[in-house]
Amino acid sequence: MTKRFFSILLLVVVGAIIAGCSGGDSSNASSGDSEVVELEFWTFWGGGARNELIEGLVEDFNESQDEIKVDHLFVPWDDIWTKNLAQIAAGNPPDVIVNDIRTVSQRAEKNQNTNLSEYVDEEMKDSFFPNQWETVVHEGEPYALPFTTDTRLLYYNKDLFEEVGLDPEQPPTTWQELEEYAAKLDKKEGDRYEQIGFYPLYGNSGPDVWLTSGDGGRHYTDENGDAFINTPEKVEALEWLRGWSEKYGQRNVDDFQANFNGGGSDPFLMGQLGMMVHTGTYYSDVLEVAPDMNIGVAPIPEKEPGSGHWSQGGGFVMEIPYGAKHPEASFEFIKYLTSEEVQKKYAVETFDNIAHIEASQQAIEELSGQQKDVYALTVENLDSTVLWMPPLELPRPEDIVNPLVEQAVRGDLTPQEALDQAQQEVEAELE
Repeated sequence: MTKRFFSILLLVVVGAIIAGCSGGDSSNASSGDSEVVELEFWTFWGGGARNELIEGLVEDFNESQDEIKVDHLFVPWDDIWTKNLAQIAAGNPPDVIVNDIRTVSQRAEKNQNTNLSEYVDEEMKDSFFPNQWETVVHEGEPYALPFTTDTRLLYYNKDLFEEVGLDPEQPPTTWQELEEYAAKLDKKEGDRYEQIGFYPLYGNSGPDVWLTSGDGGRHYTDENGDAFINTPEKVEALEWLRGWSEKYGQRNVDDFQANFNGGGSDPFLMGQLGMMVHTGTYYSDVLEVAPDMNIGVAPIPEKEPGSGHWSQGGGFVMEIPYGAKHPEASFEFIKYLTSEEVQKKYAVETFDNIAHIEASQQAIEELSGQQKDVYALTVENLDSTVLWMPPLELPRPEDIVNPLVEQAVRGDLTPQEALDQAQQEVEAELE
């Protein structure tokens, strides 16, 4: 009986020691006297270079300290933001999420993200490009940290330029020169175009790129809720877009575009499109698909000399959803992701334009050859890139405007009719 009593007592003591070492909480691991905070980080990067880099950065962060452990979760592009809102409503949001740079204020107004004022100091604020920092501020307070942005450039095929007697080192600088160069680059077989010199809506340049450029960098609306859609300058720009459709014939434009499905089959990379507007990151596609292609890159031509080489940009922020359980730990992680060293690494490995000023310069220094030249041009181009913030009352006025603009391009409405109708509908929504 005595032996049995001491055997049971020994098992109880050993069990108590083991339980004490385990920490007793399945959601947090013990490290010394403190618990490890576990964070869930949502992105839509499920594969490729960005996913590999994010996975590596998360691993590096986890290994750099023993107080916070981040788990990266891929959520598809079509689902990530609606699922985030559903989780916020349910009181169980992710701790950190990649979100749209243009609509931070909309989420702040609806109490969907976390006010970061208590964590952000002046030095951190000054490390970002000013126009990107403006996007994260709502009523004077930050609700996210800028992560990446983009800009658009004119890509052109130098070999095709030389074939038709154009100087490959002198790309077009105005809309008129675009028309003149395109006319020389066009190749037609009967009624069918085998090669198109330029079409403004190919590539990554929607109609708002050209209407904004034609109106001195002024977009459809401003953050105060004023609409600038049927201005004389935008009407003139839309007439210019309509002229391209009339020149090539809308059927030819559609047929030519239908032959290409993007990626390695796009007309520019196949040598059948002389010039195209696209994002700076498109240069990565050039290197991957057509590394021997002799290309030039330049700012988007301005409407007329002195009117400005306007581009348009978007991008992403790192945000803490409202109701996240560990906002202080979450901020430590997004501060790491937007730090100088991490931003430089992200720029060099993905070719994305980043938010950090000094890291952008370091990335330029680390790159070489034409990669260096193109990236330097994208950074320089950020000064003339419109990071448009829509009004709180109407986050996506382009959903109203662009379909009407398309009708004008196709000839179903006049440019004046399309923009007058768009102005009225946007004003009605804002009211």
